[in-house]
Amino acid sequence: MTNNKFRRIGILTSGGDAPGMNPCYRALTRAILAHGSQAMGIRRGYKGLIDNDMKLLNDRDVSNIINVGGTALYSDRCLEFKTEEGIQKAIKTCRENEIDGIIAIGGDGTFRGARDLTDRGIPCIGVPGTIDNDISSTDYTIGFDTALNTVVQMVDRLRDTCESHARCDVVEVMGNGSGYLALYAGIAVGATAIITKEIPFDEDALVAKMIESKFNQKRNFIVVVSENMGKEFSEKLAKTIEERTKIETKHARLSHVQRGGSPTQRDRMTASLMAFKAVELLYEGKSNLVICERDGEITSMDISFALDFDKFYKGKLSDDDIAKMSPDAIAEMKEMADKKKEKFLEVYRINDIISK
Repeated sequence: MTNNKFRRIGILTSGGDAPGMNPCYRALTRAILAHGSQAMGIRRGYKGLIDNDMKLLNDRDVSNIINVGGTALYSDRCLEFKTEEGIQKAIKTCRENEIDGIIAIGGDGTFRGARDLTDRGIPCIGVPGTIDNDISSTDYTIGFDTALNTVVQMVDRLRDTCESHARCDVVEVMGNGSGYLALYAGIAVGATAIITKEIPFDEDALVAKMIESKFNQKRNFIVVVSENMGKEFSEKLAKTIEERTKIETKHARLSHVQRGGSPTQRDRMTASLMAFKAVELLYEGKSNLVICERDGEITSMDISFALDFDKFYKGKLSDDDIAKMSPDAIAEMKEMADKKKEKFLEVYRINDIISK
């Protein structure tokens, strides 16, 4: 394959690292090279773009990284890129290095940066990479499955000691912007309760459930809490459970260990398919898009719509923002949000029935 439109395409990872970013970076590089263009690896995200920290890539640069966690391109927070001056510095770097387009792997902050560059003449496409699965426009984000399996493995070990000592463990998992990690991990480990901001929490019901299960000879209890419940929520809950149920209760915060580790098959495959889709769309002359997995299909969505929908779904869209939207756009967002919420609630309802 050859294409003369793009001399060089930049690749960057931004925001929190996620297992699967390296398989995505690998697939992007090889797909770009197969098109006859050059691939430019931009280190440290938008910070590296401003600082001109980059290198031309060849096939060997991305060999043997498909099984490696984190991001070989590194990541950084870049407040400067949120300013017009910082964006213009990044554009100047692109011009000097003959970068005609960029594919950015990350979350919503990464996509906002990609939109800013696209609006100023550098075509960009975003690929969703975050362990929280908190990008509302897609059913799945790269890194979620690996993080989920890490949580399951660690909680399984906690359950062993809970059973030995007749204890409860309140386990806090990541997910500041979404409770998906808590929800899916909770049902996978047989949690007595899953607590996330998306679902109203009934403390009395949890206490009654645990007391009844204890009466029926159950010895171990796992309660999974999403960090989106707020600081110290899980610590306070552990104390409350012990006081009200008389079951010895410990607190465990799994923290950043959830971000590491070799990516699972699903994350490697999804990352590769999303990368290939991103490159194909860019060569078709399309940009300002975010790659999505929706109903099992790899597709795309306008970045601006995706960012607005994320705010709409999370209840962060202002009345003024909504007033600027067309009735069709609002109706589409409502339909998408209702469908997404119903899927979330259904998994929660299932766990509530089958858990003890």
